[in-house]
Amino acid sequence: MGIYDLLQKKHTILRNFPVLGHFRYFFELISPEIHQYFVESDTDGKPIDRNHRAYIYQRAKLQTATHPFGTQLDLNEPGYEYMHQSIYPAKKLDDFPRVTVGGPDCKSPYSASIFNISAMSYGALSKNAITALNIGAREGHFFHDTGEGSISPYHLQGGDLVYEVGTGYFGCRSEDGNFSPEKFKVQAERQEVKMIEIKISQGAKPGHGGVLPASKNDEEIAEIRGVKPHTTVLSPPGHSAFNDAQGLCYFIKELRDLSKGKPIGFKLCIGNKDEFIEICEAMRKTGIKPDFITVDGAEGGTGAAPIDFSNYVGMPWEEALIFVVDMLNGYDLKKDIKVITATKIFTAFDIYKALSMGADICNSARGMMLALGCIQALKCDTNNCPTGVTSNKPHLRKGLVVSEKWKRVKNYHQETLKDFIELLSASGNSSIEQLNRTHIYKRTFNNNLLSFEEIYPSVKEGKLAR
Repeated sequence: MGIYDLLQKKHTILRNFPVLGHFRYFFELISPEIHQYFVESDTDGKPIDRNHRAYIYQRAKLQTATHPFGTQLDLNEPGYEYMHQSIYPAKKLDDFPRVTVGGPDCKSPYSASIFNISAMSYGALSKNAITALNIGAREGHFFHDTGEGSISPYHLQGGDLVYEVGTGYFGCRSEDGNFSPEKFKVQAERQEVKMIEIKISQGAKPGHGGVLPASKNDEEIAEIRGVKPHTTVLSPPGHSAFNDAQGLCYFIKELRDLSKGKPIGFKLCIGNKDEFIEICEAMRKTGIKPDFITVDGAEGGTGAAPIDFSNYVGMPWEEALIFVVDMLNGYDLKKDIKVITATKIFTAFDIYKALSMGADICNSARGMMLALGCIQALKCDTNNCPTGVTSNKPHLRKGLVVSEKWKRVKNYHQETLKDFIELLSASGNSSIEQLNRTHIYKRTFNNNLLSFEEIYPSVKEGKLAR
């Protein structure tokens, strides 16, 4: 080994320190695990800290959900958030709240849970993971977003589906890669499909499109998506079915007609604010409105994305959600459009905050993955996920036992909503319709505690927000 190290020309460390230099690469290989288990505190782990991971694990496994000895958060640190409580708590809700999605042109409105499974494709996730998620959604009465990778047999376990139509048009794709109305109609008419979502952009990689590594693209996945197997599949950055705001509106109408009136919406990460304003103006001009809009933030997760896109592209979630809600209110559109949001929604407080900011429904992707058994190994893009959540290798996938894991997905959903109902009661509110920006406070950098209404004054309905 020493002779090889001295003669090879690729690695400087090995040429200068033969044999011993291999220890450097070994420690680099296991550095994420060392950092996660031995270095990071309970509150500073990235992208999801240990406290939040523990929150999800405890609820998924129905373990003790109490916390000893007080908060570990620095309440004086800028950015600290809290909700105000009432000395006159309201009566707790008897049932989990639900929200009806469907505007004036929708013929099949859908009653949705306020907490659901966000978009994750089969291929990005293993067949065991998709199956467990869908059964959990079925048993817990919440929806499962398919992601842009089309509807696989593992999505068809009886759970309600939101069929996501991405830029690659997987599942409704013609041979030349464009949108196929005929194939879309077949997918949309499935009884499991309750809503259809047009994916314009994704928070973790806005303007880039999806990536399915060749190592994950086997014959089965390729057949489901309508692509060649064992090739890296890149979804285009933009749609070929439309290229402006009015085109988006007409595409919404086309999908609504083809689906016989099911709720149609779109998902995006806000970039150029003027482009979303143009969409609002196009809705007013054409009279065509989506039934829902899903707002993703730049903090959103993904299995694979260029680091520059993950770190520096797109508007952060909080500002994006506030902006979309205000624009819809300003153009008098919000009354017909539900807002779904999906970025780092893990806890009951996250749901409470999002609904107070103006969202109607919350989705979670990484939270549901953690409920399945994900350990944040950060190997989603390698096909070597040690828990089998994002790997299609049989010897890794077999560790994810569907009959056990779907129960954890259901438990996480139910226990989190139980926590939410307790928070709602503690705030003195008896319905989610009462929540608004006055219910959440944040410590600013000048050490003031301000409500979100003071930080982001609400735009009133009918007042043009431009």
